[in-house]
Amino acid sequence: MKNKKVSFGKMRSIKTKLIVVLCSILAMTILGCWLANQLFLPIYYQHSKISTLSESFRKINVIVKQDRDLHGGAGSSGLSDKSVNALDSLTENGSMNTYLFRINDYFGILQYTFCYPSADSLSDIQKQNVRDKTMDYVIGLVNGYVERDGRELIKENDNYQVFKSYDERIGSYYLELFGRIDSGDFIYMSTNYQSMRESVAVSNRFLAYIGVIAVLISGILLFLIGNSFTKPIVYLTDIAKRMSQLDFEAKYPVQTEDEIGQLGQSINMLSERLEGTISELKSANNELQKDIEDKIQIDEMRKEFLSNVSHELKTPIALIQGYAEGLHDNINEDSESREFYCDVIIDEANKMNKMVKKLLTLNQIEFGKNQISFERFDIVQVIRSVIQSARLLAEQKGAEIYMEETQPVYVWADEYMVEEIVTNYISNAINHVDGEKRIRVSLEMREKVVRVRVFNTGEQIPEAELDKIWIKFYKVDKARTRAYGGSGIGLSIVKAIVESMNQQCGVENHRNGVEFWFDIDRKS
Repeated sequence: MKNKKVSFGKMRSIKTKLIVVLCSILAMTILGCWLANQLFLPIYYQHSKISTLSESFRKINVIVKQDRDLHGGAGSSGLSDKSVNALDSLTENGSMNTYLFRINDYFGILQYTFCYPSADSLSDIQKQNVRDKTMDYVIGLVNGYVERDGRELIKENDNYQVFKSYDERIGSYYLELFGRIDSGDFIYMSTNYQSMRESVAVSNRFLAYIGVIAVLISGILLFLIGNSFTKPIVYLTDIAKRMSQLDFEAKYPVQTEDEIGQLGQSINMLSERLEGTISELKSANNELQKDIEDKIQIDEMRKEFLSNVSHELKTPIALIQGYAEGLHDNINEDSESREFYCDVIIDEANKMNKMVKKLLTLNQIEFGKNQISFERFDIVQVIRSVIQSARLLAEQKGAEIYMEETQPVYVWADEYMVEEIVTNYISNAINHVDGEKRIRVSLEMREKVVRVRVFNTGEQIPEAELDKIWIKFYKVDKARTRAYGGSGIGLSIVKAIVESMNQQCGVENHRNGVEFWFDIDRKS
């Protein structure tokens, strides 16, 4: 399997990028310090040593000159204790060896007289070492040039020269200053140069160790700290994903006022606005869909209405037309026949009138044009009023119609519509009553509604027809319905009214008859 290289730009985690960037910066900083230490520290160290030697030369010149002026002049070879102490302090602070001496020429033989340190404090080896190191410089003053003897001249002026030299005996480099101060005394100063190289090496190793440790510790700290920065971003990312899926429940808990907190607050505001906008869009879409469905339903209902009207009016119109033509042509000249023809025409016209009125009522209810007006009224009184109006028709068929309830039962509904329902139920019961010919109206008190029941003895409705009787113009027994002038609209009106009041209605077969019912809101 080939290893996939992931470029920095393709890193998905900000935390990873942050750790990589900061650790890289830290590593580059340490590497830069190491390189600067390696390349420039020797130069700086050498320059610093040369400056120290030059400054010490200047101070020694001032100390000796003041001492000569105060204690015997230029011809004196000794120094006061104060001046010696000053030179000791200067030498110790500069970490260098300092020798101050005078040279006398006795018939070609150079004689060294040490002023500092005193000749008594120097060993013969130290005196000889100074003579050897300064001989080239002294001879150069006499001859006009200096034999450097492997020394590297790194600084020169009228008063002194600074050399870089190598001591083979100990394998070490030195910086040496040869010069002559204003008192005429010669000066030789030296400082170890090798210690600087060792310091640089130690410093570089130290930086390398510290750098590795610093990068590791920084990586761990950045990992821990990065969580505090990236955790809110991850949380906001999750909220954004849920928003893309139309889930607006999640909200960012704003606890700070920094950029993350402001972003979280903006995300919350965006979520609320999107939720509100989508809710409005859904509501508008639902309303639009409802309007479309209503339009389609209205069109279908209009077509169905015209089809049913034309079908149901075909028979009575044909009868009216036939009997009217018979009257016009004097088919039967006797007055009794003409009266019969006129009665048929009047009866069929009345049936057409009733059917058209019912169709208009049903049409208004189904189209929502009939306004429902809820009011509180006594349902018992309404039912008894309908029973009283229908009692004569029931007696003509030899039927008994009664209601046992006498106490008021108050309900909330449209009184006119309820009266229409009861009228249709009782009318239907009278037209289909048989057997014992009893019609009973009863009330059943339920938790929130009153169930009105209208029972009539007679034949049961076939089970397959129970759900169809509520359909407009549907007739179980067409011949019988035609006989009493039914149109098959009454039960459709009942169902439409009940549904407009958000209630229920139904029919049940009993052993000796059929019972229709509907619910209505009760108020105590």
